[in-house]
Amino acid sequence: MLNKLEKAQQQWGGYSDVIDYWLTLRQELLVEYSKVAGLSGSNKNCLPTEEALNRFCEALVDYISAGHFKIYDMVMSRWQSTGFSSNSEIDTLYSRIVETTEPLLTFNDKYSAFVLDEDNFARFDNDISRVGEIMELRFEQEDMLIQLIADSLSIPPGA
Repeated sequence: MLNKLEKAQQQWGGYSDVIDYWLTLRQELLVEYSKVAGLSGSNKNCLPTEEALNRFCEALVDYISAGHFKIYDMVMSRWQSTGFSSNSEIDTLYSRIVETTEPLLTFNDKYSAFVLDEDNFARFDNDISRVGEIMELRFEQEDMLIQLIADSLSIPPGA
């Protein structure tokens, strides 16, 4: 996921402040995910601390909230202000992104105030793995949405 983020940053970095902000939030989320999933740092293959888990849950909710209530609206508003309107491909992508929200928020609700121990490690391990898969799917959909909008902005309306 980090390699794909770097590619997205290279492709769209500097394209707009909104997209830069979005990618920064994604990077922060991925760093926290790596820590709680035991992919980096001194906690490899260990249960994350309650503090690390809470930081990840906060980053997850911040990312989702920023996407739904700030970034998507700003990107779509800017896009529409240039004379473009939504189409079925963009609407379908946005719907797919929205579908990833509920399982991610369910994870947050389950683990944001949760103390992990050996008894629930297997359940957590499966849940955090699934969250990683959902995040990767979401990022792919978001990247396709950014690409569609960027492509449409490079061609003037009516051209």
